Amino acid sequence: MEKSDSIVIIPTYNEKENIEKIIRAVFGLEKAFDILVIDDGSPDGTADIVKGLMAKEFAGRLFIIERSGKQGLGTAYITGFKWALENGYDYIFEMDADFSHNPNDLPRLYHATHDEGYDVAIGSRYVTGVNVVNWPIGRVLMSYYASRYVNLITGIPVRDTTAGFVCYRRRVLETIPLDKIRFKGYAFQIEMKFTAYKIGFKIKEVPVVFVNRREGTSKMSGGIFSEAFFGVMRLRWDGWFRKYPKIEK
Repeated sequence: MEKSDSIVIIPTYNEKENIEKIIRAVFGLEKAFDILVIDDGSPDGTADIVKGLMAKEFAGRLFIIERSGKQGLGTAYITGFKWALENGYDYIFEMDADFSHNPNDLPRLYHATHDEGYDVAIGSRYVTGVNVVNWPIGRVLMSYYASRYVNLITGIPVRDTTAGFVCYRRRVLETIPLDKIRFKGYAFQIEMKFTAYKIGFKIKEVPVVFVNRREGTSKMSGGIFSEAFFGVMRLRWDGWFRKYPKIEK
């Protein structure tokens, strides 16, 4: 079996209702993607489901890293990014386990990076309006205006700065100093995009429809929004005084 050039990183905590379905949906695509699950000690048996699929059907395509306890979304992705780089993947994706991100959009993000030459492709809810389904209006407004706030404070020309559906080309993650990424929640997503922008990587927003989870429990919390609000101010300060890496030609 030929190794894929792409890996989809899926962080999980208590996703037993969704994890097998999302894995099968990704592996059912015409374009081949491998999957790396980062599980933070889910007590509901999420990791056992993944390991069962690895043993029975998807050896060599499905992988898992198990961590002890909830360590944060940002650290999960950093762990996954490092693993993906060590294992030779050229296109590294972030995606949620709960189908809020449609697996059918993965090839569109891949096309933007592989064929159109962009360094970062963002599955954007807001680049063509507000494309969110089944969210309470209060949450839609909070998310939308959070991105507008980030635009205003940092100047980054990305409309969906908190998006968690992203494809990075390998060179982006090799250039960004991953151990210096500080934030764990929404602010992690903002910091990654801001850092890529400040370094000079080409970013494209690909319009997607975001659908609120139908099964399982949301992991959102007030602390995540607080981190994002104050983290953006810190990013702006960094943007004035920090020296960012230069792109390798």
